[in-house]
Formats: sequence, structure tokens, C-alpha cells
Amino acid sequence: MHRARLARQPALGLAGITLVLPVMVVLGAGWGGPERSLLVLGPMSTFALPVIAMIAFWWEDWPGTLLRPPLTGFVDTVLVAVGGIVLTIAGQAVVARVDLRGVFDPTAGAGHAPTFPGTMPLAGAIFVVMLELTLVTEGWPLRRLNRVAAGLVTLAVAWGIAILLYETLVAGDGPVQGGEFGGALVCIGVLQVAFYVVLRGWPFCLLGSRARRLGAANLAVIAGGVVLYLALAAAAHLDPATISAVAGSAVAAGLVVGMLFEGWLDSILPSARARLAKTVGVAGTTVLLYVCLRAYAHAVGWTHAEPEEWIAYAGLNAIGAGVILHVAIGHRWPFASPEESAAMT
Repeated sequence: MHRARLARQPALGLAGITLVLPVMVVLGAGWGGPERSLLVLGPMSTFALPVIAMIAFWWEDWPGTLLRPPLTGFVDTVLVAVGGIVLTIAGQAVVARVDLRGVFDPTAGAGHAPTFPGTMPLAGAIFVVMLELTLVTEGWPLRRLNRVAAGLVTLAVAWGIAILLYETLVAGDGPVQGGEFGGALVCIGVLQVAFYVVLRGWPFCLLGSRARRLGAANLAVIAGGVVLYLALAAAAHLDPATISAVAGSAVAAGLVVGMLFEGWLDSILPSARARLAKTVGVAGTTVLLYVCLRAYAHAVGWTHAEPEEWIAYAGLNAIGAGVILHVAIGHRWPFASPEESAAMT
């Protein structure tokens, strides 16, 4: 089945783009324009990202697998949406207080607790920690549990670590501003996607000892992400919003190359050349996405947010979530082969 899927590349990846683009439009501008969508859907979709990771990488698409496609992806997507709303309210309670108007009304003014941008550092931290536990730490040792319990425990641990980081570094008069914290998180996300989605765990997979492998991987990804952020801020003189926008485009590019076109270059090139080609592909796609998203963002009016904040959101959430939903949860429906569709039931 894997060989059959590779034989359909790159057409399969190109077909997937036709489904990812509508998701991007809905999330990016579907709530009355790009700014209103950012203010309302930005926090919701960011809090939903760990739920997507839990369903895709821990639950193996349960409970959607109880039904036949396309209901498989539909049920899981509804669960993601509901989870995103519930967890946004929970995040709002951590950062400020529960205020439903602040969740759903982008015009909520004084006296309310809007979720953007206040909850975004916490939401981003939860997702980055979730990916660190799932991909970089290889799910160890939680995969010893059954998949449902393991996913729930991982999500709870991610929330606990993220709240600790937020309260220590950002909340109140913390030493780090929310934008700086968010920018560093997105840079860590770039390395998570680069090493574990695009390069499939290379070079850490060359280390046989699990202790050495996990230690080296976590150090490289976390420290490397922080160093990358500091380098962009100091050497390139980029502000946190711009760093998040560029890094968000890089994350989206990595997901497009590593998931939509999964295995294509590896099947036609030697390993070293395939890795180089994928890296070049991610770099080129990053530039293309950032240029296009920036041109659009700067062509519309903004009153409560910055264009660069929307660019980061569009890359990370609108495009990134669409790719993961299509490939990891929807299993490329409706472009899956009959054999792949049968395997989902």
C-alpha cells in the first residue's frame, strides 16, 4: 500500500493542495475577514492543534475509525473543533478569566477578556510541548499505555509543562514578553518539523541508544530553536512578529513537503540527495508562502492586530492544520486508493 501511494506522487500531493487551500481560506478569512478570523479563530485553532496531534499520532484516528470514510475524518474534525473551543476557554481561565464574549466576539472591548493575543503564548507552548513529547521523545514512556489513555495523559502533561513555562516566563512581569516567547516557540516548531516530518528523525535515528538519541534530539531541537530565534533577532534585526511569520511559513512548508509529498523524493533519489532536495524544497516553499501571505496581509486593513501576526497564523494554523487533517486524520480522502480507504475501517 505504501509503494502504491509513492507511485501516485507527486500527483497525490498536488491533489491534496486543492483541499488544503479551502481550509486555509476558511480559517484565514472565514470569520468576517483576515483580522476578525485571527482574533477569534487564531486562539481556537491553536488550542485545537494539540488535539489534532493527539488524534493523529496517539489515537490513530480513533474515534473516527469506528465509521467508514468520509465520516472518519468528519467525526475527528468535529472533535478537534469542539476540543479547540473548550480548551480555548480553559486557556482563557488560566491567563485571565472565563469570558465567552472574549472568546467569540472580536470587538469585545474594555471589561472583557479577549483571547487574542493574551492566550496565544500558552496555546503555542502546549502544542510545541505536545510535539516534543510525541515526535522528539518518541512517545516514551507513555506509549506503554493503551492509545487513548496515552494520548490523554500526553495532552495533560503538555498542558502542565506549558502552564509552568507561561507562569514562570511570561505571566505578570515575567522576564520574557509574550511575542518573544511565541517567536522562540515557533522556531522550535521549525526544527521539530524539519527533523521529524521532513527528515524522518535523521540524524538522531543513527544513534542506537535511546537515552543518547532522545537526549541529543531534545537538546538540539529546544536549544537550537532558541538559538535560531536569538540569531534572527540579533543578527538579522527581526522583531518577534516577523520571526514568527517567517518561521510559521517554514513550518507550513515543512508540512507540505514532508506530509503532502511524503516519500516522493526518497523514492527517486539516494538518501543524501533526497534530504538535500527536501531541504531546498522547504526553503523555496517557505519563501513562496511568506511572500504571497505578506502581499495579501499588507493589502488589507488592520486595526487590532499586525499583518505579520496573521502571516504566522496563516502558516501555522490555516495551512499547517489543513495538511495534518488531510493526511494524518483524513488519510488523503477523497484521493485515497480503495485499499487505503478499506484499511481505515
